[in-house]
Amino acid sequence: MLWKNPGNLTERQQLKLARVQQPNQRLYCAYLLAQQLRQIYRVPADHAVALLDAWLKWARRCRFEPFVKLARTITEQRPGIEAAIRQGLSNSPVEQVNTQLRLIIRFAFGFHSYQAAIALAILALAGLRPSLPGR
Repeated sequence: MLWKNPGNLTERQQLKLARVQQPNQRLYCAYLLAQQLRQIYRVPADHAVALLDAWLKWARRCRFEPFVKLARTITEQRPGIEAAIRQGLSNSPVEQVNTQLRLIIRFAFGFHSYQAAIALAILALAGLRPSLPGR
């Protein structure tokens, strides 16, 4: 439930998450930090930059070394990150294709030649829809 998008949590998972809040405040704080960082790419650009400022302040103060380190990295890379936010750039389409290719390659381990794996990748990713016999 900690890895899921909050909007996709079932009612039962939301209750479990609420129960985590009190006994493990550090874990819940880390969860909130991660969720707020995800929100930066889901809001309009002007609001995203303000949200990024707020997130960086929170991350620097939180005393969770991974988040403090991430805040330092984001601060160093800030011009590029802001440009990506303003231009709406993302590498998610490339990552999606990479993931699909890895899955196809894993599936193709049983094939006798690499050409079959390449053909499968082309069919799966190029949007080709060959007509089948009898149609």
